[in-house]
Amino acid sequence: MFKTINAVQIHVSLDEIEPKIWRRLVLPSGWNLGQLHLAIQAAFNWWNYHLHEFHIGGLRYGDVDLLTEDSAGDDPRVFDCYEVRLRDFAPGALFNYIYDFGDNWSHIVVIEEFVALDVAPRHGTCIDGARARPPEDVGGVPGYERFLEIMSDKTDPEHADTRRWCGGYFDPEWFDLAVVDKDVRNALRPNVKRRLHQPKPKRNEPTTA
Repeated sequence: MFKTINAVQIHVSLDEIEPKIWRRLVLPSGWNLGQLHLAIQAAFNWWNYHLHEFHIGGLRYGDVDLLTEDSAGDDPRVFDCYEVRLRDFAPGALFNYIYDFGDNWSHIVVIEEFVALDVAPRHGTCIDGARARPPEDVGGVPGYERFLEIMSDKTDPEHADTRRWCGGYFDPEWFDLAVVDKDVRNALRPNVKRRLHQPKPKRNEPTTA
């Protein structure tokens, strides 16, 4: 007997940064793009207070009311992200998710495969990943590169202020699967709170300061 496909495995990575910052998620296949947005926010611990949209096949998808209100008259039409479900894609499909139109964080989303789990999932999970995402509002890719330079040089005149701004420390290699998975499992909970800074490292763990 064939099992019903009920989940999708997705790979999400930040564009223009090397080594790659990425997460691998397993989500209910019936979720729409609006729910995928929340899962990506949770997986990277973005704070979800900037605008976002998906670029798929040359078209824009997002919250129509929000994006139309913020758009210029000649901007391309926005299609409703809540009307597109993950099961509508084919395996191997690739598209972009843009968060924060100022910093312009472009995420590459790949639909890796559809799976039939014994129990249909009711929430998302993170099963793998690597590296910490840049601090929110750091100024996009150029700002992040400058941020890392400042944090690695204690003689830089901006080091002390920058270190305080990011919570006292920052490790670009940080990734804790248990922490990220818990965030993704709670992605759709109302009024979910994001961490302002990386979790404090355990004693004797190296940090970038």
